[in-house]
Amino acid sequence: MSRIGKNPVQIPQGVEVQLSGQSLTAKGRLGSLSLAMAPEVTAKVADGAVTITPNDESKRARAMWGTTRALVNNMVTGVGTGFTRNLEINGVGYRAAVQGNTLNLQLGYSHDIPYPIPSDVKIACERPTLIAITGADKQRVGQVAAEIRAYRPPEPYKGKGVKYAEETIRRKEGKKK
Repeated sequence: MSRIGKNPVQIPQGVEVQLSGQSLTAKGRLGSLSLAMAPEVTAKVADGAVTITPNDESKRARAMWGTTRALVNNMVTGVGTGFTRNLEINGVGYRAAVQGNTLNLQLGYSHDIPYPIPSDVKIACERPTLIAITGADKQRVGQVAAEIRAYRPPEPYKGKGVKYAEETIRRKEGKKK
């Protein structure tokens, strides 16, 4: 029995949700997102909330019940308020800058790394060592953040590299004399 799936997804002010067959579309101030739901679940929009129910008691239907509810919640939250992922850059000479629609990263290599900014995501650098990635689609924001972090993941000895702001790096002790 899904404990998450039982809770209806409240639709906030300024967000419009439409259901057509097995496709759910949410429109808000940050754009529009759609979701093709699994055939094992059914959605219903009523009283300012979206309710997800499984079609039967199979294991897959119960799994998709909670998953679909979480995806719908992320969609509704995304078009209403959006999602933000912050990256920190640590290291001497390591920095980032937004120029037009590319993010230029200097991460200790012999060359700069140009990262083309996708159209559905906004990237801002308040400081040269802080990157803020915002967008309506939670999965897309996380994917872009993971791609940028993958250029130079943090290393455990000095902590140099690109890391998530809330991430803690397990440090190792260097060699002894």
